[in-house]
Amino acid sequence: MLTKSLTLTEQVARQIASDIADGVHPVGSKLPPGRVLAERFGVSAAVIREVTERLRAQGLIQSRQGSGSTVLARTGAQGFQVSTGIAVNREQLASVYELRMELEGGAAALAAVRRNADDLSAMAHALANLEAHLEHPEQGVEQDLSFHLAVAQATHNSYYQDLLQYLNLQLRLAVSTARANSRQQDGLSAAVHQEHVALFEAIRARHPERARQAAIRHLKQAASRLQLDLLFPTAPQTS
Repeated sequence: MLTKSLTLTEQVARQIASDIADGVHPVGSKLPPGRVLAERFGVSAAVIREVTERLRAQGLIQSRQGSGSTVLARTGAQGFQVSTGIAVNREQLASVYELRMELEGGAAALAAVRRNADDLSAMAHALANLEAHLEHPEQGVEQDLSFHLAVAQATHNSYYQDLLQYLNLQLRLAVSTARANSRQQDGLSAAVHQEHVALFEAIRARHPERARQAAIRHLKQAASRLQLDLLFPTAPQTS
């Protein structure tokens, strides 16, 4: 069953947003490094990553890997956002999974057409790490999200990357719950891993429709593991 959480993420995000609004972190300045923020608020690095993504989605900061996070505005923009309670609202969560099926199915198909050697290497690396941490409650989630992000990056479309990264990070609790359910059933973790492998193989083979269906099939199974009711048409079989 889904459990309530994300309160730490919400509390830290609100505090940093308040600090930005009050000028503690002026527009144009950089936020303290993630490890400093984690120590300041007494939370994990994973929580800080979620906080950073939430602030970025609100238009408050811009974050680049290796360059830190820069404050863009004192007040957030009212753009597309997922409710902070999404992981405990089954109807909303099912709706977001339907959205993910369309988005990630399209991203997988595009990745199959556009992927290069570096993209395949990133996906293979994430898969190897995922296989090594199938039963680990935290690292398994991290590597699961890393694989999906690597697929998004292989589209070479920044809008796919940004939106899918946002959705995956916002759904971290749901991903964690699905993986926990899998660990409780013998052999299911390995079956879930094979869903990822099938997606990777389709992308590597440059087979866009097979990649699309592999992504949709994986997300339908993930929704099933969360016991979500999805009214989604059966995907056509392709050779």
